[in-house]
Amino acid sequence: MSNATADAVLRLEQKYKDDVRSALQEQFKYGNVMQIPRLEKVVLNMGVGDAVGNPKVLVSAVKEMEAIAGQKVMVTKARKSISNFKLREGQKLGCKVTLRGKRMWVFLDKLFNIVLPRIRDFAGISPKQFDGRGNFSMGIKEQILFPEIDYDKVSQVRGMNICIVTTAQTDEEAAHLLRLLGCPLREK
Repeated sequence: MSNATADAVLRLEQKYKDDVRSALQEQFKYGNVMQIPRLEKVVLNMGVGDAVGNPKVLVSAVKEMEAIAGQKVMVTKARKSISNFKLREGQKLGCKVTLRGKRMWVFLDKLFNIVLPRIRDFAGISPKQFDGRGNFSMGIKEQILFPEIDYDKVSQVRGMNICIVTTAQTDEEAAHLLRLLGCPLREK
């Protein structure tokens, strides 16, 4: 991990430890410090439907996802055959990766401060994307927003799903946690 990466880790993680935990404790009046919501993991998922007809497309998607995540990704396969889509069971369809620890903090820092502001006409993320249990999911339409992706080497623009899993019990607690970390959530 480079020094720039280590600094980014320290910045967001340190912000959580110094400011965010105490602010959440104060607002929600938790009786125990273990009740304070924290981030568990971030899951990135990229479906590549074109891989059914051209398996080479998946190779470039995997390389791009590995560059974004900073770790090896897992190739996902079809669970069952669907004849209308010319899909066979076990055929490779996409890739996913789960980030925890330092890589999770680096990715979120990059997402909140570099990637999301690069979206054209960006007015914040809708707070309706919580699942009712404190987890947040969002989609990005272009992988080229990430600084690791070289625009000239991209064969096709693809989107990806990002799921942020927290230990929060309610959506309100999770939204407050993400706002304090710097996520640009809109007000309802």
